[in-house]
Amino acid sequence: MDEGARFMKDLILASQSPRRREILSRCGIPFLVDAADIDEHLNESLSLSDAVKELSLRKAMAVLERHPDSIVIGSDTIVTLDGAVLGKPADQAEAEEMLARLSGRTHEVITGLAIVSSRKIYQNVSVSEVTMNPLSKQDITSYIQTGEAYDKAGAYGIQGFAGNFIPSIHGDFYAIMGLPLSMVYEELKNAEDY
Repeated sequence: MDEGARFMKDLILASQSPRRREILSRCGIPFLVDAADIDEHLNESLSLSDAVKELSLRKAMAVLERHPDSIVIGSDTIVTLDGAVLGKPADQAEAEEMLARLSGRTHEVITGLAIVSSRKIYQNVSVSEVTMNPLSKQDITSYIQTGEAYDKAGAYGIQGFAGNFIPSIHGDFYAIMGLPLSMVYEELKNAEDY
């Protein structure tokens, strides 16, 4: 892909997440970062998949307002178990409780994606199933001591030490990390549409 020819506009990632920055850099396309400052509550009148997709769009549109001549990527990721959303833990006790709930179970990771410009809006969602091994109290304590649990939905990051606890996934590894890389790459191949 001749990136210089295709990207006449700036590409902006509407997120401060270091994981999303790392993933997007794999596309080999230069981009800027400008995080959306919006209310990130999910719309409870929608299904979880639609709510995550809608939140991703709100993030992207908020940043597009500041950069109307750009292409903006918005994304959001949630972890769900038995229909309940497991957000980012507020403290150690909440992290322990989330990991104990995920222990030995399969849960869903839902990642919404929006790519927008003044000319086009693209939305999609990735739903992955993640199975976690049974975790001992010591496993949970040791993991929390790594510091990885606190800024991640579900109190874990698959790309870090918690990968040791995950024997199988069904879905998109990068979407579980926070950004569905192949969706982004395939859509940005049509950047002239934006």
